[in-house]
Amino acid sequence: MTVQDIPADLQAFTHDWQEWHSGQEARIGDPHGFLAITDLHWLSDRPERFPDAPGVWSTDADGITVVLDDGEELIVDGTAVRGEHRFGVLPERASVSAVSGDAVIEVAKRGGHDIVRPRHPDNPLRTAFTGTPAYTPHPRWAVTGRYVAFDEPRPTTVGAAVEGLEHVYDAPGRIEFELDGQALALTAFPGHGPGGLIVLFTDATSGVTTYAANRVLSLNPPAPDGTIELDFNRAANLPCAYTDLATCPLPPTENRLPLPVEAGEKIPYERGGPSAS
Repeated sequence: MTVQDIPADLQAFTHDWQEWHSGQEARIGDPHGFLAITDLHWLSDRPERFPDAPGVWSTDADGITVVLDDGEELIVDGTAVRGEHRFGVLPERASVSAVSGDAVIEVAKRGGHDIVRPRHPDNPLRTAFTGTPAYTPHPRWAVTGRYVAFDEPRPTTVGAAVEGLEHVYDAPGRIEFELDGQALALTAFPGHGPGGLIVLFTDATSGVTTYAANRVLSLNPPAPDGTIELDFNRAANLPCAYTDLATCPLPPTENRLPLPVEAGEKIPYERGGPSAS
């Protein structure tokens, strides 16, 4: 069933959206999700101890190292490690999860920098989470577009929610579509799973009813003829909409839509967002 088939049954359309939104809220409220992050530590070659993670941390040309004191340990890939442990050089956007009691210590590389982000389930931001407001779903925001692949993936540098940080993505193509009678296009980045795509965008609701910096739309692979379904009812907040401890990418300049997309997730309550309507 395509998005175009669903409007005949608004009840089923709404049910499918509710299942999607419930999944979104389960992910953001996960005991070790982004709301559980207690700090964002930027590593350097100077060994440093943090109050929310065991060990002394540093990084150099050989990658990330932690030195654990007597009585401290981390579980990495199911194995207990003590003393000195080398995580090595991580590729960009990679993460390793090290378990410490009921916490997970995320070890990662973002924007060319090595970081440590401890995630504690009892973090107040997580325990106070009550859900995310959203627009009432409507089929008018589900459209069919056309995916146009670039001759070669285009390295595209975008800003980040953290000032001074940049992300680089190889954009494989763009998506052309029509909304409210306007011809529009969005540059796409590689998504989750083979052939999947994501688009980061802002629109005329950004900073008014939706989060100012960005929203994201995850898309299934385009059909062989290039057709692709965009359901803006599933425009989701990135973690930076909830916490300043996320390094989320910003949309490329060309992905600023000139019209209001009154669909998808709104400004979170944690940022003073409105109630759903």
